[in-house]
Amino acid sequence: MHPAPHLLDLPHHDGSAVHVPPGTPRLGDSVLVRVRVPRDSGVERVWVRSVRDGEPRLTEATPDAGTDADRWFTADVVVHNPVTPYRFLLDGPGGYRWLNGRGVHDRDVSDAGDFRLTTHAPGPAWMGEGLVYQIFPDRFARSAAADARPVPDWAVAAQWEDEPAGTGVLAGTQYYGGDIDGIVEHLDHLAALGVGTVYLTPVFPGRSNHRYDASTFHEVDPLLGGDEAYARLAEAVHARGMRLMGDITTNHTGEGHEWFATALADPDSPEHAMYVWADPSGDTTDVSTTASGEHYASWLGFGSLPKLDWGAPETWRRMVTDPDAPIGRYLRPPFELDGWRVDVANMTGRWADQDRTHAVARELRAAIERERPDGALIAEHFHDAIEDLRAGGWHANMNYTGFTRPAWSWLAAEGSPAAAHGLPVAGARRPGGAMVAAMREFDSAVPWSVTARQWNMLGSHDTPRLRTTVDSDAAAEVAAALLFTYPGTPVVFAGDEIGATGDNGEHARTTMAWDEEARGGGPRWDAEILERYQRLSAMRRGSAALRDGGLRWAVVEDDAVVFLRETPSERVLVVLARGPWAGTVLPGHLLDPGAQRERLYGDVGLDVGPDGLTVDGAGPGVGVFRLSTAA
Repeated sequence: MHPAPHLLDLPHHDGSAVHVPPGTPRLGDSVLVRVRVPRDSGVERVWVRSVRDGEPRLTEATPDAGTDADRWFTADVVVHNPVTPYRFLLDGPGGYRWLNGRGVHDRDVSDAGDFRLTTHAPGPAWMGEGLVYQIFPDRFARSAAADARPVPDWAVAAQWEDEPAGTGVLAGTQYYGGDIDGIVEHLDHLAALGVGTVYLTPVFPGRSNHRYDASTFHEVDPLLGGDEAYARLAEAVHARGMRLMGDITTNHTGEGHEWFATALADPDSPEHAMYVWADPSGDTTDVSTTASGEHYASWLGFGSLPKLDWGAPETWRRMVTDPDAPIGRYLRPPFELDGWRVDVANMTGRWADQDRTHAVARELRAAIERERPDGALIAEHFHDAIEDLRAGGWHANMNYTGFTRPAWSWLAAEGSPAAAHGLPVAGARRPGGAMVAAMREFDSAVPWSVTARQWNMLGSHDTPRLRTTVDSDAAAEVAAALLFTYPGTPVVFAGDEIGATGDNGEHARTTMAWDEEARGGGPRWDAEILERYQRLSAMRRGSAALRDGGLRWAVVEDDAVVFLRETPSERVLVVLARGPWAGTVLPGHLLDPGAQRERLYGDVGLDVGPDGLTVDGAGPGVGVFRLSTAA
């Protein structure tokens, strides 16, 4: 079997500091961009093609300093528009080719995959520090105070060890009684895991265990310990140097919300104007009906979640601009949240011929930054978030399409229904090329500053668990290594780090087996998986290249992918194999002369010899190596 060919003889560019100066340009600035052109590529001349006011412009690039292996070309791109696309025209044997964010093409291409400079500031730097740890409050931990709280009338009490319901009414009403002080009591676990940001799903009162059906935004649910407990959590999290993110619904409230109650009682009230009232003679999809016969828009037709109308000034006031509006209030003492994750952000402000989503996102960001200049705004968008992410509102997205689904497709068990989450078909096990193509398609369409802050996940409270999706511990380890080495911020849903399972989003909302943790492990607390996550997290924290570096694909095979993460001061090689493969030989110049390669994680072999760097074809397996202190 011949070694797999590598891709490192192709020209390369990305938006990282190796190729683009750090910082956010202003309108009118010229930004000097660099492109790496391997000498073996045959490319002799390079132009940069930028788009200004819809019209392409070509500027010839200038040869810059190079090495025996690579030539560098530089050119200025004028940032004339808030988002300025550009790509490279390459001239060499066989005719011209294009280099964009999806690779090198010997054909003409659309602008969709172009690199992009933007005047929109990136998410704050702290978003890339440590991992984000997602907590579903009802299922994480119970403090002693939880025992004294009565079970609410909407709920069905469950024992902590009970299996969560995956379907039916019980999925939303099963009540375990986890609370906020329970989280405070287990922050040592988060610290040991290397958590940088604690993200809680909603804490406002509702009539469900998920609390996305808020009945008010003016207080924290007393079932969780109320405002006082939330303030204690914020103080404890910040004292450890971590950040705290909230979760809010801007698309809808619960039908039990005080605003909706007033809207139903008084059609002339300001609150009535805050909701979308539908025309019953038109499209009735996602429309619900009140007891009095009024028709209102609701989230996916669920009458318990009436949709807010962002065309109403009162909605803006109550949600954003009023001094007591929740967006700003919870960013101030005593809570001092560091930002918001916004539920179904893609639907907010959108209904029929109305589309205010980008305006809402920009105003939410502005309101956050007025309270906390380094505050973050994350969208939940399960689908194609590209246009929304380029509009200057959301700092990043929960990256289901650009990371989660591609990773599942490569590592899932064949036919796994979990891997086809949300689709009426069985899951498919795709080759590595399909995974990489999907990742590049979504990454290339947004500025690098967005890609570098995306929330990458292997699952969440709305999806099956990773361990169920891949159905193999070895594949789960490959997935975890991909999570901690890919550009963006790794997000871990509480329980993934101990091997939790679950067939769908509701079934995946498992409790944490703290009793087994105290005994050193058990059926619901896999200490080996926890140690794996701790090592991967520490590895990422200790590497500037893994936190902030660019991404250069080196090998893309059916059963293995290899890539480089690079900063001006470090180069890291990542090898991920879902099964046995042919291995590869990479150019020896990737390793600094006289340097020794340093294994950071895994057991895949890497030999250094006169022919280059030989990667063995063992699999499934992982290998992460520090090769160089200069890219």
